[in-house]
Amino acid sequence: MRLLRHVFARSARHLFPEDSLHRIADAIAAGELQHRGEILFAVESELSPGMVLRGVQARARAEAAFARLRAWDTEANNGVLIYLLLADHRIEIVADRGLNGLVSAEQWRGVCLLMEERMQAGEPEQAVVRGIEAVSDLLAEHFPQIDGTPDRDELPNRPLILD
Repeated sequence: MRLLRHVFARSARHLFPEDSLHRIADAIAAGELQHRGEILFAVESELSPGMVLRGVQARARAEAAFARLRAWDTEANNGVLIYLLLADHRIEIVADRGLNGLVSAEQWRGVCLLMEERMQAGEPEQAVVRGIEAVSDLLAEHFPQIDGTPDRDELPNRPLILD
């Protein structure tokens, strides 16, 4: 069944057309004005049949994307990847080591649940924007802006479609 979901998955571009990607990028930029963290959003429609047959899971793909996209390569080690694997209906959040011990697994899971609620309601853009806002709130708590001066933007704000 999982293999079929991946083989016949709809493109992420269907759920996130260009204007939606722009609004998500704007939400990331607005959120990053509140904190010194870095947020990256990536979505993947499906995995290859070989990956599905090898049992590759969404978490492993998210961690691989985190490394490949160099989300770990921020000055304060405070990059956060919000990753969606559409065929598996999975949302994963991977946070850099600078957030270890500051944000609990339950807090990250709460962000995922918030996003899942909107995805199930058929509102993918709103799901991502609300997730970005929730991550921004967590980052602002632990990495607030200093003197109101925005820091250097180290990761792209533009969402990445990994298809």
